[in-house]
Amino acid sequence: MSADESLTRAEELLARLEAARTELEQLSATGDGSPDRAIELLGELAELAKAVEEELEKAQRAAGSDA
Repeated sequence: MSADESLTRAEELLARLEAARTELEQLSATGDGSPDRAIELLGELAELAKAVEEELEKAQRAAGSDA
């Protein structure tokens, strides 16, 4: 996978992360959200953040091997 592909994937993951964060924020603001859904969203946020980090590391390695 090229550095550009990894960066594109990281951007897609960041968009998903932002959507989950927004949903969690709305859940918190209304106060009537499900605690189970909030826990689920927190898990999603953690997984997405890890996936973004992995993609950025791949991009860095790919960029280094291209140099």
